[in-house]
Amino acid sequence: MPAMAARDLLMPTVGPVSRLAPKPMRFILNWGRRYSLWVFNFGLACCAIEFIATSMSRHDFIRFGVIPFANGPRQADLMIVSGTVTDKMAPAVKRLYEQMPDPKYVISFGACSNCGGPYWDSYCVTKGVDQIIPVDVYVPGCPPRPEALLYGIMKLQERIAAESLGERYTAQDDRPGVTP
Repeated sequence: MPAMAARDLLMPTVGPVSRLAPKPMRFILNWGRRYSLWVFNFGLACCAIEFIATSMSRHDFIRFGVIPFANGPRQADLMIVSGTVTDKMAPAVKRLYEQMPDPKYVISFGACSNCGGPYWDSYCVTKGVDQIIPVDVYVPGCPPRPEALLYGIMKLQERIAAESLGERYTAQDDRPGVTP
């Protein structure tokens, strides 16, 4: 048997061991991530007003375990992109997404962030935020209603509940420049 480095003995791996974890343990871990989403709002246009309406007392998405307005991207695990993403703003969106810790999720909120909306034919509008960062849930509408965002959050929570920790972390370790 080859000698193992001290680093290999101290670094636990999530992937292979997660299959041995009992289902209640996986349920509790996913439940914790599902109901403690810290939001980094990237409000760019009129859809941001609808996002703010969703966080107010009438709709109150805090009851779903969504904590609005994280201090910055390093404290958030959910980015809600609401509004028109221009080509000039796209590098900033990507840079802030890359600063978020894993696991991270993205909701594209509104027609402008989904596909460019009514400005899709403009020379300076990005044809969807999914061209620069991966999107987990799309919420359609122009402007989308707060109820639509609540539904999108519930769909994201269902997706998080069904995640396997081993698949999530081993898939992300294959990225270029990341050493396990």
